[in-house]
Amino acid sequence: MYDQTMHPMSSAASNALMSLQNRGATNSANTSGAAAASTAGNVAQNLFENPAIQPSSVINLSNSSDVVIGPMTQYQGPVTIYQYMDATVEARSMQANGGGITHNRHTASATSVQTLSTSSKILFAFILIVLIIIGFIAYLELRHNNKNETKREILFGNNYDTGTFPNLGNGHLVVDREQWGTSEQTKNLTYPLSHPIPYVMITHVGVQSTPCYNIYKCSIKMRTLQDSSIAEKGLPDISSNFYVGNDGNIYVGRGWDYANTYANHSLSVTFMGDYIRHIPDERQLDAVKYLLAYGITNKHLAIDYKLVAQNQTKSTRSPGLNVYKEIIKWPHWYPCGMDGNPRCGVELGMSGTWNGTM
Repeated sequence: MYDQTMHPMSSAASNALMSLQNRGATNSANTSGAAAASTAGNVAQNLFENPAIQPSSVINLSNSSDVVIGPMTQYQGPVTIYQYMDATVEARSMQANGGGITHNRHTASATSVQTLSTSSKILFAFILIVLIIIGFIAYLELRHNNKNETKREILFGNNYDTGTFPNLGNGHLVVDREQWGTSEQTKNLTYPLSHPIPYVMITHVGVQSTPCYNIYKCSIKMRTLQDSSIAEKGLPDISSNFYVGNDGNIYVGRGWDYANTYANHSLSVTFMGDYIRHIPDERQLDAVKYLLAYGITNKHLAIDYKLVAQNQTKSTRSPGLNVYKEIIKWPHWYPCGMDGNPRCGVELGMSGTWNGTM
């Protein structure tokens, strides 16, 4: 639709056009549709040839096709159309779309942060659960170990470290039954040893037994002595309460709480070797002194206990001359059963010969 405002210079042309239209209307009553179309075509041709003639505000067309009003440009060949958008228009468009690329970037960034935050929470929760499980397992293990240690007799004082050998002091270890490899064939001991114990008796293995100088050899010797006591002598367990090797360590036999095979009311300590032929090591003698001092401190032994050699209680060469001449120098040695002295244990009603089969 064209602008309806008329130019001042086109009034004459408008009058002429209206005259032509009136004339065409009169002729249309007497002529055919073909004559009217010819007249309209002439008018259009005049409009193009005379620019001074301006078209009217309304043009009525009927039964026509391919009508062009105004100039027409025709191009032969391929045509490329470039569209340029004003920056202001583009900015408004992006703003109308919610921020465009910037908004999308912020949205993607927020989504990534949210995803990362969720993953971090899951990872943290997983690590926390693992730590709780590990802590619970460690607690159960520690409780189990403490329970075992409570049941297990702690023989030698406050320097007993979990998982290590007890230490009497000055490097003298105490090797327990499980540690030297006790037999499973032992019978339950039935004769308890009352505390405090009034007598300590010193013996040796004898029978041309060679001393042992390390924990490996001494452990083998302990198991051999135990097997011999059970199989050959018919005893329920190894004979003595404690044994001492030339390595300076103490090996647990029947321990503090059960009577030895020789006599009740006594604690027997056996030197592992034949000390008629061999000389006891200084560390071996020292270990026995530490053991007896511990016994007094923990009230296993009477504070005035009597120390005797086995050859004072029966006819034997045990504990060997080389051990005997050492222990008679110790302060608790008691000369019973020799040189006219009363026999050992008579004051307790013990039998004359300490040679029981307990």
